Amino acid sequence: MLKKLFSIFLIPFLFCSCSKNNVEEISFSSWGSITETKILENAIKNFEIKNPNIKVNFIHIPQNYFQKLHLLFVSSQAPDVIFINNLYLPVYANKLENLEDLINKDEFYKQSTDALTVEGKLLGIPRDISNMVFYVNKNLVKTNINPYWSFEDYTKFLDKLKGETFYPISFERDIYWAAPYILTLGYDSGINFYKQLEGTYAPLPAQIGSSTQTQMFLDGKIALYLSGRWMYPKISQNAKFDFEVVPFAGIGPADASGWAISKDSKHKSSAKKFIKYLASKEAIDYFTQTGLIVPARKDSSKILDNQKEQAFIIAIKRSKTQNIDKNYKRNRDRINKELFN
Repeated sequence: MLKKLFSIFLIPFLFCSCSKNNVEEISFSSWGSITETKILENAIKNFEIKNPNIKVNFIHIPQNYFQKLHLLFVSSQAPDVIFINNLYLPVYANKLENLEDLINKDEFYKQSTDALTVEGKLLGIPRDISNMVFYVNKNLVKTNINPYWSFEDYTKFLDKLKGETFYPISFERDIYWAAPYILTLGYDSGINFYKQLEGTYAPLPAQIGSSTQTQMFLDGKIALYLSGRWMYPKISQNAKFDFEVVPFAGIGPADASGWAISKDSKHKSSAKKFIKYLASKEAIDYFTQTGLIVPARKDSSKILDNQKEQAFIIAIKRSKTQNIDKNYKRNRDRINKELFN
């Protein structure tokens, strides 16, 4: 009981946006690893140097981010600036500012701004765009794959790898990973095709054991590993073989992350300045150079100049924004239970 009272007492001080010596304080929440946190802290420091009258209080929430964010909204303690993605954006749509006039949308990939738009309102300024790609073990796959391959090319390719001592492709029991197949083939056909991969081209749960699809790929047991940009640093650092990156062989889902402003913020002007800086070419170039993101800004994508990273840009142009509503998580859990239980 005492611990609970202490937490309630402490919250207002943690999220206080006070003004001291003409310096306005704003709060900014985000998730992320230790590496990502350091990158964000460096960006915040640079912003504060350029804007000495604004101090940014960084609130790092590494786990259960959206559950905790929900509690902050309920208790009227929402941060001024909120890092968010399109999957959860609709849940908070009526609690966020319309930022339509804050940027020139033509400077960003349309898929990224579309993903952060709800009911015609741009509720988040995009930082990055996520899409599905194949990481390919070049020790197992000797031939080069055309980055513009068709879905028919892909199915023929899987057949060629069938019967080898390794598994042709990875498989996750989650509708999220079936999304590229659904967008390419339609819902019913996409689901059926995806489910048939398991046991035919991809390992069954019993064959995975206590390992993961990622580890099996790194161990040389899977040839094609379907994942996103977020796995690029880990694979680059841990793969003991040469690998390439190729876009999904069809229409991939376009997801985006970015920054929003709470309607309850009492410091909207400073919050907008902060977001405009974070979304500037200078800041997005920095985030891109660290390997953290595939940039939502078109002009920053030129930094991804090697063949592996260019695959992510090709994937953007072949991607489509998904229809996400506020019941996304509930529907995802329900469908997963129906399909994969």
